[in-house]
Amino acid sequence: MDVVVINHLTLDGVMQAPGGADEDRRGGFAHGGWAVPGNDEVMGRVLAEGMGQSGSLLFGRRTYEQFFGFWPTQTGNPFTEVLDRTRKYVASTTLTEPLPWGRSTLLHGDARTAVAELREQEGGDLTVLGSGVLVQALMQHDLVDRFVLMVHPLVLGSGRRLFPDEGPTTPLRLLDSVTTTTGVTIATYQPANRTAPSPGS
Repeated sequence: MDVVVINHLTLDGVMQAPGGADEDRRGGFAHGGWAVPGNDEVMGRVLAEGMGQSGSLLFGRRTYEQFFGFWPTQTGNPFTEVLDRTRKYVASTTLTEPLPWGRSTLLHGDARTAVAELREQEGGDLTVLGSGVLVQALMQHDLVDRFVLMVHPLVLGSGRRLFPDEGPTTPLRLLDSVTTTTGVTIATYQPANRTAPSPGS
């Protein structure tokens, strides 16, 4: 299965706390919820299409707890039912089983080794939502197969970034892009060292 990273980003690469004011205040971050004005029907449709495909989810501890604290109680959206029924893997050294959200499995040992083993299995994509620390660890070991980045027309000037200064050099190939009515570019990239997709795939 492919590891697919889905994240909101500002133009200066910040991914911290896109969804709410109190989502992640580490480092004194005061811009939480910056991605909310960018939501529209186009973004909802693209995300729903991705979430509707078969596969599993992969979370770091912080993002898993944030999602569990919000989504199971929501109604009238295309995401809650999908999230509830999808297999969820959690990389954490502090959580213990049983995990509170149904169909959740704690990855034991080194997360990079566990994810490398999951990649060898069949069964659709392994999608990573948020989980910046985990994503950066996976990138260091070339374990990300695609990036779906929602790039918002906004510069924050501070905050935790998806691609750190000390990160690996990674040439990417653009596979697809969609622009929403709010000016967000949803771009899908593949590391250039992966086999290029066939035309029409």
